[in-house]
Amino acid sequence: MTAEANPPVRRATWVRVLVRGLVLAAALVGLVAFSVLLAKVTLTPSPASEDIVTSNLQPGRSLRQYAEDYTFLAACKQAGGNLLLGVPFGLLLPFFVPRRLRMIRTTLLAAVAMAVVELIQGALVQGRAFDIDDVILNTAGALLGYFVLGRRISHRYYAYADVPGPAEQRDEPEPTPEPKRTLGKTAGSKAARRTAADTKGTGTKATSTKAPRSLLDRLRRR
Repeated sequence: MTAEANPPVRRATWVRVLVRGLVLAAALVGLVAFSVLLAKVTLTPSPASEDIVTSNLQPGRSLRQYAEDYTFLAACKQAGGNLLLGVPFGLLLPFFVPRRLRMIRTTLLAAVAMAVVELIQGALVQGRAFDIDDVILNTAGALLGYFVLGRRISHRYYAYADVPGPAEQRDEPEPTPEPKRTLGKTAGSKAARRTAADTKGTGTKATSTKAPRSLLDRLRRR
């Protein structure tokens, strides 16, 4: 990599790092703001409804009550409000969740967070009670937000964060191709064997020719 190519590569790398940091910072600020709004909505005491609200541990009980005792608009407001309350989880949590099993982890985190909120409501907040249907609706809202928009945004973010830029791809050394194995290998081995055999034969001939000369020399010396 030449000195001329270094500035573009460094510039592209710093731009990508800056974009990642800005995206994560925006997601974190959004998550904190949503958490404050969630606490304000769900953990505010309601003394007027203290004698009306009761805890619900049976899934579907509150939903049936919405359908039977509430008007259509009131039921949509109650159920839809709990559904929309979980949508930000599906939008923001995928940025902080590993890519493997992202949907399952996002769903579990949203369910655990809303269950904790409901438990705090029932134990500490006046005029509020734990409702398992609220947890189900909030979790469904998180799934809705994930499938509608959160999955696409997080996928693009991770794709941009993992794949190197074009300048980095150009300056990476190209892998050297491995030598191809051909059928000539067997022919070469046979030729090597033949040459080895020929050299052995010539060696034996050379020794055989040297032997008579040494005998003649001895006779001449005598």
